[in-house]
Amino acid sequence: MKPTLLAIFVLIFLNSCIPLRIAPNIKDFKLTQGKRFKKGLPKKNVFVFEDPKDTDEFHNYVNTKFQLNDYYVDVQVPFLVQGQTFYFSFYEVEIPTKTINLIPLVLDVALNQATDMDPVFDEAHTSRVGNWYIAMEVFSDREKDCLSDNSISREIVLSYLRELKKEYLATDNYNEVVFKN
Repeated sequence: MKPTLLAIFVLIFLNSCIPLRIAPNIKDFKLTQGKRFKKGLPKKNVFVFEDPKDTDEFHNYVNTKFQLNDYYVDVQVPFLVQGQTFYFSFYEVEIPTKTINLIPLVLDVALNQATDMDPVFDEAHTSRVGNWYIAMEVFSDREKDCLSDNSISREIVLSYLRELKKEYLATDNYNEVVFKN
């Protein structure tokens, strides 16, 4: 009985991966301070959502929807809500899930001890799976951070960003959004 339990424990242990970093799972959107979400983002509050589409798809969507002709597509994009002009900047951010894979690591240690070989499975010791997110900051001529808790524009801006996200995720042909406006 004991050797069987030991064998099962060893198999489970060797088949496991130890997570070093886990990318966040965002169901709809998240409001957070940019620097807390990812190093390199601004200190302002950002509206973040998962981007299941290919790289630069959001860039193409914004460029087409706002007819920017590839000029300042990711910074200071103007939009109008209830007669007020706001601006958003966006960042395509990757946060990988990173794990240590125990089987290749154990095999390399065993081979090294038995034959004094260099690691064979060196590339398989860790694995990375990229998760992509869009982080958006919003500001206006009156407010530096329209997503902060004390912003007077927060609710109308959030409503707009939710709709923008929904439209982006639901649209495949971005030329369609030009005719909606």
